[in-house]
Amino acid sequence: MMQKFQKFGAAMFVPVLLFSFAGIVVALGSLFTNQAVFGSIANPGTTWNSVWDTISAGGWTVFKQEALLFVVGLPIGLANKSKGRAAMEAVITYLTYNYFIGAILKHWGASFGIPKFDQIQIVENSTNHGLTEIAGIKTLDTSIIGALVVAGLVIWLHNRYFDKKLPEWLGTFQGSTYVYILGFFAMLPLALLTCWGWPKVQLGITELQQFIVKSGVIGIWIYNFLNRVLIPTGLHHLVYIPFQYGPAVVANGLQPYWLQHLSQYALSTKPLKQLAPQLGFQLYGNEKIFLAPIICLAFYATAKKNKKKQTSALMIPAALTSFFAGITEPIDFTYLFAAPVLWIIYSLLSATMNTIMFSFGVVGNITGGAIDIAAENWIPLWANHWQTYMVQFAVGIIFAAITFFIFKFMIEKFDYATPGREDDSEEVHLLNKQEYRAKKALKDQQTVNDNPYIERATAFLDLLGGSENITELSSCATRLRVSVKDPEKMGTDEQFKAAKAISVVHHGKAIQVIVGLDVAQVLEAMQELRKEDYKQS
Repeated sequence: MMQKFQKFGAAMFVPVLLFSFAGIVVALGSLFTNQAVFGSIANPGTTWNSVWDTISAGGWTVFKQEALLFVVGLPIGLANKSKGRAAMEAVITYLTYNYFIGAILKHWGASFGIPKFDQIQIVENSTNHGLTEIAGIKTLDTSIIGALVVAGLVIWLHNRYFDKKLPEWLGTFQGSTYVYILGFFAMLPLALLTCWGWPKVQLGITELQQFIVKSGVIGIWIYNFLNRVLIPTGLHHLVYIPFQYGPAVVANGLQPYWLQHLSQYALSTKPLKQLAPQLGFQLYGNEKIFLAPIICLAFYATAKKNKKKQTSALMIPAALTSFFAGITEPIDFTYLFAAPVLWIIYSLLSATMNTIMFSFGVVGNITGGAIDIAAENWIPLWANHWQTYMVQFAVGIIFAAITFFIFKFMIEKFDYATPGREDDSEEVHLLNKQEYRAKKALKDQQTVNDNPYIERATAFLDLLGGSENITELSSCATRLRVSVKDPEKMGTDEQFKAAKAISVVHHGKAIQVIVGLDVAQVLEAMQELRKEDYKQS
């Protein structure tokens, strides 16, 4: 079971590796459009601002399309074969799932608590009644939870049914099409279940807001804990958006409220907590600059010696992205599923740190990374409120140290598969060409039964002169397209037909072996055989 979790965690890295670069781009965009740093040149409407805003928009692509990235990335990491086809199957099945949700809510939205589905416009920085848009589809915001469920189901279907041999008259439906057909019919009940259950979860989060607002310091702790721990579900949007941009505490949201009164606060010598006590709900940027980077250090400290360089290459940009841009996904998803206990501990520490800061007088619009926090808090308010920020730094550094030692202790004690500690003790035994083919094509009849294409693939590969004689290998709808070095090394057309080829077309070194509608599966088996040949050569 642990190995399966480790394999799943490793698959999560496929999309996560994109986050660090995208985060750096967003951080640079935020920096270079900051008027407090660059003055009037960064004003909206200037060429400077427009250029950097455009670049930043490209950087946000990764974070605004997280769900799609995980839908594509998981099959690449977990599909046993034809990973590219598995990714395609996952994408189309996930889109089908969301189209089903949109259609169900359009026709029966009132039955699921969303009576005016068609009238809801999706706007940024709004809860949108729990809705979102994915690839232009208005649907429920299930974030990466929906993506992981659908991708996981498709991976299971792909690994089990991609190679299934259908009757000849149904041959056009095998392979990826067969997987999608199965996924299509699975998505309908899943979409119906989502429409029934997910709004109830969202409603529970919304009702919890009122309790949080009325609960003082306890409410501050609950708010910060939920805002962190719910990130994997996407439900954290329903926690912070009504506070930051909506009327949960003040009209129009806490962020506009803070910015409207910033000049007034800068001139006042009264404690910030006395001036804006409600801004205790806007402290969740502290974990992004104090805790997340230190978690990266804990990962490096606990990495295996032979993987420290690799770990640092992954963690340094992730830490910088969190510190400067306030984007923690590059760190979060590196251990969230490999060691979920650490995620809970991190959420507890974050909530406790922010609550203690609030108790000692720290308030403000502290929600992003160091660039945003400095521009909206430290720089304009330092003259009269530096003592508050000294408290912030002191508490933050103390909790950073606590976090480092807890993470280091837990990782080493329980041997969590965090970055740099992946299991590499089991080396795959590579069979030589004769062993592999004998086992796969002749001696292991069970394997032949499980994969009815391996026998033809082995024969075709040999008749084409072996892997070393093939320079290009692909397929179209019914035929293998092959380029060979030496046509003289090939077998005869009769031998190809004896191996169940329909026919062979010769154009010099360009060969077409007409296989039939299951050519994609035969091609996949040939590619796997070639990989083994190259490993043994």
